[in-house]
Amino acid sequence: MAHKFLVLIVEDEFLIRLSAAEMVRELGFEVVEAVDADHAIELLETTADVAIVFTDIQMPGSMDGLGLLAIVRNRWPPIALLVTSGQVEPAVEDLPAGARFLAKPYVQGQLGQHLHALTG
Repeated sequence: MAHKFLVLIVEDEFLIRLSAAEMVRELGFEVVEAVDADHAIELLETTADVAIVFTDIQMPGSMDGLGLLAIVRNRWPPIALLVTSGQVEPAVEDLPAGARFLAKPYVQGQLGQHLHALTG
């Protein structure tokens, strides 16, 4: 059986996180969920094999999604980064190298294209 890539979804809105997790699973990926950036970092410290971090930008807690991306890129450089937002579109220079942006609301097909490109 083919190896399934593990995607860490970071989203504070429960229903959006649920929907994203379902989409990602249907696309053939494994999923682990975090409610904010601090939770995501705890999971990254204890979970091996995370291939992609898929995070919202606006979140409560000690940092937003962009802050989280910077830490992930620094501490776990091989992890691919996908960021989403319904409110802001970050400038390319505000994203770590190789990170991709997906505007909300998104559909499963768009999400799949990004995830497959990042793991391809």
